[in-house]
Amino acid sequence: MKKRPSTITDIAKALNISASTVSRALHDNPSISLETKSKVLTLARELNYQPNMLALSLLKKRTKTIGVIVPEITSYFFAMVINGVQDMVDEAGYKLIISQSNESFEEEEKLIETLSLGRVDGFLISPSSKTMSYGHLEKLRSSGIPIVVFDRDCPNFEADKVLVDDFDGAYQAVDYLVKTGCKRLAHIAGPTNLTTSQHRKAGYLKALEDNNLDICEDLIQTVGGFTSEYGEEAAKVLLDLPNPPDAIFAINDAVAIGAMAVIFERGLRIPEDISIVGFDDEPYSKYFHPSLSSVWQPVYDLGMLSSKILMNQLDKDFEDNNYRFEVLKPELIIRESSKPLPDFYRV
Repeated sequence: MKKRPSTITDIAKALNISASTVSRALHDNPSISLETKSKVLTLARELNYQPNMLALSLLKKRTKTIGVIVPEITSYFFAMVINGVQDMVDEAGYKLIISQSNESFEEEEKLIETLSLGRVDGFLISPSSKTMSYGHLEKLRSSGIPIVVFDRDCPNFEADKVLVDDFDGAYQAVDYLVKTGCKRLAHIAGPTNLTTSQHRKAGYLKALEDNNLDICEDLIQTVGGFTSEYGEEAAKVLLDLPNPPDAIFAINDAVAIGAMAVIFERGLRIPEDISIVGFDDEPYSKYFHPSLSSVWQPVYDLGMLSSKILMNQLDKDFEDNNYRFEVLKPELIIRESSKPLPDFYRV
């Protein structure tokens, strides 16, 4: 059967006291002895008891509210994901509480704890770049609260997951660059602990291997974030090499834009001297000069499917351990920052 959160009644039965005594102990009522308070609080922690602030007003102890936790809210990527979530849950009468972790594991933990106390029915979570352990998610699941992990994977944590095929997107980009004649392809890679970074780097490496190109470690620059400043720093290192690259595949569009600025500062031409491809296909990418080639992700669909899976879980009366693992396909969008394919590749 589906696990349910522990209640005051559970604590009362275990300690052979009344539910009203438990309630007063939890609220530090002076009429309750210190010994009883200690026993109640200790057991409450052991049972992972969380007070249901809205239970009295809810017939089925449902708030019809979903908690969404993302690394940042302001980016186009997560804004579009949330749009997809919103459009899906509105039809079912659900509301959203949207929070951002600011790429902080500690903040992510606090948000989950706070939203759990407020009794959201379930969570949609894209983990922070600093999240490397999943005890806080295990705690949610043990409390019977459904979770869907999206965009960024949590390896070895079993849950419903909706991801984008980052490997395939990276492979498409690098394979295309090779087919346009590029021989020394650099990669500005993202934070190493993120699965998105790992998979995009793996796609880059596989495309080089399949095209019989050597893998040069000095052409791989790993950065600690996703802003243009990181792209600038990495590009400076790459262009200072004795034999600089003739193409760059960047972890995302913002990093690619930062790299483009450095390329122009050095008096180089894009794509004549160096081609560049980003990832995410941000709306601004097509307005740069030259416009940026990028890997498009179905972010709206990512949000819709994630929320649909979560609502399906909420509608079940039993615990389903047959978790769904959905992977959406990206698409390479060719613009002016990369050379066109030679005629013999065109259909």
